[in-house]
Amino acid sequence: MKSLRRYIKKYLLTFVGFIILLMLLNIIAFMLTFRGVIFKDFGDSSPQKMLERAADGASADGLTDEIILRLRQNDIWAMLLDEDGKAFWSVDLPAEIPTTYSIQDVAVFSKGYLEDYPVFIWNTDAGLLVLGYPENSYAKLISNYYSINALRTLPIFAVVILAADLLILFLAYFYSKHKIMNNTIPIVDSIKALSDGNPVSLSMGGELSEVAKSINIVSEKLSKQNEARANWISGVSHDIRTPLSMILGYAYRITENETTSESIREQATIIRNQSVKIKDLVQDLNLVSQLEYEMQPLKKSSVRIAKLLRSYVVEALNTGLPESYSLGLEIEPNMEPFEFECDERLISRAVSNLVQNSMKHNIQGCDIMLMLEGGDTGFSISVLDNGTGITPEKLQEIHTKQHYMESTDDHLNLRHGLGLRLVRQIAEAHHGRIEVEDNVPSGLKVTMIFES
Repeated sequence: MKSLRRYIKKYLLTFVGFIILLMLLNIIAFMLTFRGVIFKDFGDSSPQKMLERAADGASADGLTDEIILRLRQNDIWAMLLDEDGKAFWSVDLPAEIPTTYSIQDVAVFSKGYLEDYPVFIWNTDAGLLVLGYPENSYAKLISNYYSINALRTLPIFAVVILAADLLILFLAYFYSKHKIMNNTIPIVDSIKALSDGNPVSLSMGGELSEVAKSINIVSEKLSKQNEARANWISGVSHDIRTPLSMILGYAYRITENETTSESIREQATIIRNQSVKIKDLVQDLNLVSQLEYEMQPLKKSSVRIAKLLRSYVVEALNTGLPESYSLGLEIEPNMEPFEFECDERLISRAVSNLVQNSMKHNIQGCDIMLMLEGGDTGFSISVLDNGTGITPEKLQEIHTKQHYMESTDDHLNLRHGLGLRLVRQIAEAHHGRIEVEDNVPSGLKVTMIFES
């Protein structure tokens, strides 16, 4: 938890530092953009400075050559008005500018413009000095003046800076998100793997190293628990085998003993049949456990699936299928020579479980069909019957409810579907999956799908 807080704190501090850096960059950009304007408007060529210099060199006879040169370099015209508003002299005076003014005229243009020329005045001993700047060079508001160029540049600058800030923030967000995802995705994947029951070994440095260490500890504990559970199931299966064999043996002897009464032999037959079911259940339980915790090594070989299914059907019919059931087989012609790298014993066991499942849930009898279909993307083995089928609630339960081996319930209540659970585990061990659906118009269809 401390490492996670440090991790979050680090990124918050990084974000604050990034904002401060961005503000500094904005200030630098502003200074670089308006540096020329600032130097021009408030430097040596500013109206204030030019007025002071021109006033120092002005007289009734005119301006010094140095001042005139300086004015012309900045496209500035000048004139000196006497007390009656008449011009003593002028320098580069535009044709539309009058040379005689009333007091009211002087009062008007002294605060603003003269024929659209921004003008600036200075009262000297020789008279009223008037400097006129080019049109659209300055905007005069009351007693202040602003560069038209600055006013035009300011909105462009604001838009550019805003766009640049947004771009930088987006890049920072993208980089931060990428870095956070790179750090957290392994953790999320590890947690998902743990939830699926798979062991993980996470190696990370930095602030999240303690989180990785905690996940590894949890993974190790879960692995030990799973191993202990699998060993317990294997041990129980082994311990049950001997007394169960004895029960089957004695039950068989009783049923074969002609001196035993008919009622006793019937009861012994029931005991034998139920013992066989227990034996099959224990075998399924042990096999599911081994597949669940990857303790069952697959003995793979190249197997003709069509031949495997035919062999199973023949064996099932030869061992005596009850009269109320029928077993058929359909194989697509293109699947006859098809071979699949698999554990033949496990695939056969999965098919057997599905057939037994159909018989178990249709005690009144049904027709069972095995189908082998395939194409360019893979193949499927389906077992379907025309029995009573399955309710929508039960079908939903099969798809969503945990099996007891996946449950964290302390009671480990036995739930449905051990046979289907084994089939699913066998399919997944061969990189396949199963689908359970209604067999229209009646019955159930279970399909094992293997993609090539």
